Amino acid sequence: MSIILSLALASAVAPGDAATQRTHNAAPDSGEELASTALARGQSEDAITRLKVELDRNPNDPALLINLGIAYAQIGADEDARVAFEAAMHSSAETDLQTADGALVDSRVLARKALSMLDRGAFR
Repeated sequence: MSIILSLALASAVAPGDAATQRTHNAAPDSGEELASTALARGQSEDAITRLKVELDRNPNDPALLINLGIAYAQIGADEDARVAFEAAMHSSAETDLQTADGALVDSRVLARKALSMLDRGAFR
């Protein structure tokens, strides 16, 4: 499956520094692309709605789960964020994600980093 995802974990810095993508691109008007745009713009509620729709289609997608966790964390729903990050960490669909700095990072590593950031309150 091909998508571009905004991921505030890029380079393990503060939220909003966006842009993690897989090695393929999504259709510009795909639900995943729209969700990533909403997340990158700080429209967390919209991103949550869109990411849930995409997760119905791909329930084990670690990139979608990580982005959902970020969106939840941004609105202060830390327990929901934790559930999403842990699901990404334990997903059987492990994949490499490309961060904004161009590094390829294992999805499980990003999920662990997200949990650590959540514990530090880095998403607020």
